[in-house]
Amino acid sequence: MGFRRITGTRIAEKTIEGGGFPVRRPFPVPQFSYWDPFLLLDEMGPVVYEPGKAIGAPDHPHRGFETVTYLLSGEMEHRDSWGHAGKLKEGGIQWMTAGAGLVHSELPSADFQSRGGRMHGFQIWVNLPRDKKLISPKYQEVDSSELPVAEKDGVWAKVIAGELWGTNAVIQTQTPITFFHLKLSPGSYAEVPVPKDYNILVYPFVGEGTVIDTDAEVDLVEGETVFYQGGEGSIGLRAPENYAWEILILGGQPLNEPVARYGPFVMSTPQEIQQAFEDYSAGKMGTI
Repeated sequence: MGFRRITGTRIAEKTIEGGGFPVRRPFPVPQFSYWDPFLLLDEMGPVVYEPGKAIGAPDHPHRGFETVTYLLSGEMEHRDSWGHAGKLKEGGIQWMTAGAGLVHSELPSADFQSRGGRMHGFQIWVNLPRDKKLISPKYQEVDSSELPVAEKDGVWAKVIAGELWGTNAVIQTQTPITFFHLKLSPGSYAEVPVPKDYNILVYPFVGEGTVIDTDAEVDLVEGETVFYQGGEGSIGLRAPENYAWEILILGGQPLNEPVARYGPFVMSTPQEIQQAFEDYSAGKMGTI
């Protein structure tokens, strides 16, 4: 079958989000708004906080999409306006379907705040199809120990969504999604099969490595995202000889639908965005 052809690459921009925590963001940026069906990819940190100094994202609303939080280190507490509360620990995932709307907070846990430490993770926004934008909110929270892992030829992979090398994820998605966290040992090589016609991205966040195209090999630095649009073929990866390489692979079936977005709301038309603001202001999304 061969390898997927690279559509393009982009260096993540550094910015500040939430209550003031640093992120690296490949998109959305002014020149590149989304990679259907993904609306946002943020690498949060890594940052080391002194006791009492950790920062999160206080109360804020969402409607029309899903937020996915994958925490590599640290500990977060989540609360929402419909009474849900949970704790996200190192290596765990929270897949929140905002749907019709809620108010949400993501803050360092009391224990983490008291002791300080290293905070590092990802937040990803996944668009919902137009006919699912107003479904009831839903959570899937899975600890690290419950997330399946696949290993092959010196490559370790946490399978968060989709299927890899015969290992199936436990997360159920509204839009067909592939989401893997790979660690390639020094000098290792991997061919990662991905579904036909999915839009794919590869985001390297620890070390540098090489992706293999049908025509060439492309060396990547940390934070340099590779994009693949549709088509067939696997994703070819090679780690350097002298150190390990860590990457995220995200893929999704494109919705090919209109996207209207403003801040925490993502709908299909400007009128639906206006309605979201009106509903939020009227308290229809609740309060924490």
